[in-house]
Amino acid sequence: MASSTILKLLAIFSLLVVCIASRATPNSLVEDTQTQLLKYHKGALLQGRISVNLIWYGKFTPSQRAIVADFITSLSPSSPPQPQPSVAAWWKITEKYYHLATSKTSSLSLYLNNQILDDSYSIGKSLTQDQLVDLASKGEKTNAINVVLTASDVAVDGFCQNRCGTHGSKSTAVKGKNKKFAYIWVGNSETQCPGYCAWPFHQPIDGPQSPPLIAPNNDVGLDGMVINLSGLLAGTATNPFGNGFYQGPADAPLEAATACPGVYAKGAYPGYAGDLLVDKTSGASYNAHGASARKYVLPAIYDPSKKKKKKKK
Repeated sequence: MASSTILKLLAIFSLLVVCIASRATPNSLVEDTQTQLLKYHKGALLQGRISVNLIWYGKFTPSQRAIVADFITSLSPSSPPQPQPSVAAWWKITEKYYHLATSKTSSLSLYLNNQILDDSYSIGKSLTQDQLVDLASKGEKTNAINVVLTASDVAVDGFCQNRCGTHGSKSTAVKGKNKKFAYIWVGNSETQCPGYCAWPFHQPIDGPQSPPLIAPNNDVGLDGMVINLSGLLAGTATNPFGNGFYQGPADAPLEAATACPGVYAKGAYPGYAGDLLVDKTSGASYNAHGASARKYVLPAIYDPSKKKKKKKK
């Protein structure tokens, strides 16, 4: 492998796991953890072995479902290991939040569990937030993250206007005890707002214009969904119940992935995703290897263990 290629791999890997957010003020991130960009609000984090259940609402092809299923599988270390930079190495940065939150040995591992298909649009093609939560409730009720994925012809309140997906939690009674499960919703924006929710695989709606990248799995909508899902998973792991790691108002928090907006590789700036790797055969861009020889574009995660030095006066 040429030295320039090795350097590029190292730069991309470093960026994915070490993102000092540009939103930080110039003299922020001083040496104690209380002044970290993302403050810990003392709430519980997900721990142990957690199932990820996919609820597919609307029409998705088997190949489309496989893109997301393989991504979830990629979050766990595999044997043999995935080539670097890998999805598993990207996800490992979330462990640092657990180290900051508790002195006890704790960890989170995710595994793909059930996939529920609702291709008959059982509650219509225009959904509210409450209906999304109802759909998420079809998954497991304990030790679970239930992910609702809506098809490209399904309208959701706020979709494309101010969000591409959401995450939250719901309380439910399980064997007489009150339990909480985490949920995520992500919409397929291919036909509704690809320039907003599927960038950089589509020309942006506004702002600096740059040529769209070729999607690594040749599906603008689904590759865009993976970008949004991955960021929401990072937010769910580090702020599952609204009182974990975040900055700003609790109802509109800055979280682990949203602290690094639009950053996918070294050299990123508004309108430019960064110097991503490019597949020599397909011309597709990517920054992480996954299961089943897949490639993905994933957002940078803010690394809470990295601190900027104080600016000298």
